[in-house]
Amino acid sequence: EELYGVEVSPDLISRATSAVMEDVVAWQNRPLDGVYPIVFLDALVVKIRDQGVVRNKSVYLAIGVSVHGTREVLGLWIEQTEGAKFWLKVMNELKTRGVNDILIVCCDGLKGFPEAIESVFPKATVQTCIVHMIRNSLRYVSFKDRKAVVKDLKPIYTAANRTAAEAALTAFETKWGRRYEMISSSWRANWERVVPFLDFPPEVRRVIYTTNQIEALNSSLRKLLQYRGHFPNDEAVTKILYLALRRLEKKWERSLWNWSAVLG
Repeated sequence: EELYGVEVSPDLISRATSAVMEDVVAWQNRPLDGVYPIVFLDALVVKIRDQGVVRNKSVYLAIGVSVHGTREVLGLWIEQTEGAKFWLKVMNELKTRGVNDILIVCCDGLKGFPEAIESVFPKATVQTCIVHMIRNSLRYVSFKDRKAVVKDLKPIYTAANRTAAEAALTAFETKWGRRYEMISSSWRANWERVVPFLDFPPEVRRVIYTTNQIEALNSSLRKLLQYRGHFPNDEAVTKILYLALRRLEKKWERSLWNWSAVLG
């Protein structure tokens, strides 16, 4: 209205943009590569009207890194809440679209998530995001202790190998165990999903220790969504996110930093 002096109803805009859904369906069902060296998985929450009530729904996203080091969004899916059961459905869909193997999967510490991945891609290495682990640990910490706790956690995830990492965790328990037992318990409970990246050289560790690749994408999408309150339905969200993803993907023409060393 500001640009052209014309009033347009929301209904007309919806009909005009409905053609986008044809592109979405084709994109969501396109064949994928047979192998992805690395895949990042995460979800963001969007407010969507559902049966007359505005609800928080999870938008699931997957970024694949090809053997050439380039990134692509493999798909987006909308569900009521983030859960391992739905991630299993996502994994099966990726397989039916041609993905035979994923070497390393980076994800958050959602319960049952690794098992969902491994049931479809049994040889995949599942790496829990270290940044998520640190964030979750700090939820238990008083403000005055935060800097010290972060400093004492660092030797765990910067260790030379698993043995050194476990020694660093034991040292952390000795110092903080009585005050923050839940932190060391959390790291112990997730240990086999936390330490896989320590088996790799620094070039690979730098890429897989965190889900920052997909979190940066989610941050861009949140900025796009934050001023819109809520959406009338799932289709409206899908359209706007698809168009945003296509635009953002154009900036991903370069391969990941030092990719030849990482691939080796």
